[in-house]
Amino acid sequence: MFQSPVLPAAARPSLRASAPGTSTICGLIGSGIGGSRSPAMHETEARALGLPLAYRILDSEVIGFGADDLGPLLNTLAALGFDGTNVTHPFKQAVLPLMDELSEAAAKLGAVNTVLLRDGRLIGDNTDWSGYRASFLAALGVLPRGRVAMIGAGGAASAVGYAHLDLGAERLAIFDPAAERAEALASRLAALFPDAEVIAAGSAAEAIAEADGVVQCSPVGMESHPGLPFDPALLTRDMWVSDVIYFPLETELLKAARAIGCATLNGGGMAVMQAAHAFARFTGLEPDVDRMLADFAAASKAV
Repeated sequence: MFQSPVLPAAARPSLRASAPGTSTICGLIGSGIGGSRSPAMHETEARALGLPLAYRILDSEVIGFGADDLGPLLNTLAALGFDGTNVTHPFKQAVLPLMDELSEAAAKLGAVNTVLLRDGRLIGDNTDWSGYRASFLAALGVLPRGRVAMIGAGGAASAVGYAHLDLGAERLAIFDPAAERAEALASRLAALFPDAEVIAAGSAAEAIAEADGVVQCSPVGMESHPGLPFDPALLTRDMWVSDVIYFPLETELLKAARAIGCATLNGGGMAVMQAAHAFARFTGLEPDVDRMLADFAAASKAV
């Protein structure tokens, strides 16, 4: 059980975005996150901007805490002078009720991946969806995107589906081998975007048929889950294919899609852009996203 000083909201120290010339302290709360690239992304960009910044890993497997300990943990970060923290699996939903304030996206998605500590208040935001949206627009934004197929209905899919519907998708077809998960996500997104057609498809083939593009949100294709999430023969050369995986950057699906002639987008852009958006919130400074993308690509080649 994680122990911390008990600081009610009214007694928390006044926290604010770091003033020019002062240091920023932030981190990442999650489980099994020792290999996260977030510290390098944030600290490297801060150095380039001449900003003293420390980014700390807060791994439940190392420190020994669970969902019930998140309140005391956040109190401790406040007492230590943190400006904010990112949150990842499995705590994005569990941290939600602890927030004093939520951004519109975080409230609608029911998930927080960025917590700001401001004047004794905990402000929850979500930069997963905005990071994916920015990455997609930069790489594939000129292509048709009215009809989107999404493979996988887990945590990443919620943010990615929200992003495509926010971008104006008229139809979003979701397939997941766990049918009830696809149905639940389709129902939730349909309620948020009533003018769009959001359905749970019975198969990958049904979801992909007549789609402008496919976004792959399942874990299949990761180094720990090798393989293909669906038969690439379902693709046609006029489709685009986006994969949220970035370990590895070039998944088997993306290789197969390019061989067919599809425009492709790997998961590195989403990883960098969600970090860039969080960085701006933590520090009050706009990062150089092109530099962050170049640094991430160089680090990926070195792995």
